[in-house]
Amino acid sequence: QSTPAKWWANIMQLPDPIVYVIDDDPAVLKSICALVSSFGQQTRSFTSAVDFLENFDPQCAGCLVSDVRMFGMTGIELQEKLIRDGVQLPIILISAHAEIPVTVRAMKNGAITFLEKPCRDVELWEAIQTALKVDQQNRLTINRRQQIRRNIERLTKSEKQVLELIVEGQLNKQIAKSLGISLRTVESRRHNIFEKTQADSVAELVAMFLELKYADASSGPRLTPSIH
Repeated sequence: QSTPAKWWANIMQLPDPIVYVIDDDPAVLKSICALVSSFGQQTRSFTSAVDFLENFDPQCAGCLVSDVRMFGMTGIELQEKLIRDGVQLPIILISAHAEIPVTVRAMKNGAITFLEKPCRDVELWEAIQTALKVDQQNRLTINRRQQIRRNIERLTKSEKQVLELIVEGQLNKQIAKSLGISLRTVESRRHNIFEKTQADSVAELVAMFLELKYADASSGPRLTPSIH
């Protein structure tokens, strides 16, 4: 979904992304990090999933390149733990033994791709670029929704009542009758709603509200707009 130009001023600058690399083979780890660094991208390397989890900050932008077969927690188990923890970090899985059931499991879990070792540099770098773009879009979407929510929460109780009826499709006269208030009062509250939400039209206002509603339906109550 595109972001209106005026929203860019309100969305915080995203931090420089980091490519996290996990592999218990020092040679592979060094090779991947060297490739990523050659393109001017930050990297952080780990020899185990546990080491990664102990040092990873979910607020940091980036993506993850992880071996599948590692001592202790495997790459698939790490992927599923991140999902359970609500961490939306795009992941690229690599393995010298790309078994079909494992590959299918990884892709169903939302992996960007699953590459066989030894993978070509261009193939891996293209996957990393895709993962970083996905992460950027995810973070922009989250930031936009948070800004919309903050704007809606600035509304007074009476303004939220008017907003609810606008979303239902009622016109000013209908809203005035529904709430037992004057048309001028409705127009005043409506003006305040558009000012505070930064919406340019009824269509945009409804789209903002519905975006939060659908986000709530798929990811939990945290993003539900409170208009009551």
